[in-house]
Amino acid sequence: MTGAGDGELRFLVVEDDGIIAFDIVSRLKELGCGDVSVAATGAAAIRQAERLQPHLIFMDIALKGGMDGIEAAEVIRDRFGIPIVYVTAHSDPAVRNRAMATSPAGYIVKPFTTADLVCAIRSALRTP
Repeated sequence: MTGAGDGELRFLVVEDDGIIAFDIVSRLKELGCGDVSVAATGAAAIRQAERLQPHLIFMDIALKGGMDGIEAAEVIRDRFGIPIVYVTAHSDPAVRNRAMATSPAGYIVKPFTTADLVCAIRSALRTP
């Protein structure tokens, strides 16, 4: 999957569960998304977002450390304007409402399919 006018798309996966992070990265690479980085905490996500300037971030809500994914997404949105797609097991209305207040580009509930990732990428990046 290429686009954004400058070659290969860059993705950042923010997930503190190594198995789930590996699954998302593997699926993205199967789709042809070769430039995929991983962060395990909200603070690491902010640092990598600044350094890598990914086209899209897949963000878990429940992260280890002092900052959850929603807080990290707010900082990333405000500082860098990078679209965020939440990939989370949280379907609780209060959590979902808090997440939606950050104007995400998408919201995927675990367990997810590869088709869910493709739809989120296309929607977030407005590609056919």
